Amino acid sequence: MRYFRNIALVPRLDRRPSGGDLDRKRRSACFIARIAVDCGVAINPSTVVAQMESDIVYGLTAALYGEITLKHGRVEQSNFHTYPMLHLAQMPKIAVSIIEGAEQPGGIGEPSTPPIAPAVANALFPATGKRLRSLPIAKQGVNVT
Repeated sequence: MRYFRNIALVPRLDRRPSGGDLDRKRRSACFIARIAVDCGVAINPSTVVAQMESDIVYGLTAALYGEITLKHGRVEQSNFHTYPMLHLAQMPKIAVSIIEGAEQPGGIGEPSTPPIAPAVANALFPATGKRLRSLPIAKQGVNVT
């Protein structure tokens, strides 16, 4: 079964909690993700929201830190102690809006995972003046959490 879901994802760099603007030298910012999803009839809206939030965690983790390295022909990352994931304190604020469409109910899948990396990279350009063309973003010297 294939699921065709429409989403719009807008990452936004916001002011630091201290009230300052994005520090170009430190290249860090507060991050907010706004997602609108049309998944047809949402039978359980809280599940749709949870799925969108978890998509952002997974996609942002991959965009920021995701790297599999090989040493002597073997993968170096064996578990989460060597493959970092976002921690709760690093999570962006996430706002999900569900648009009730006319399609029949179906699965929600992970529609907001693929667009998060390019969306964040594009959002960082005006703030840092640097085009990010490779991942992970953290290796580019930029911190968005």
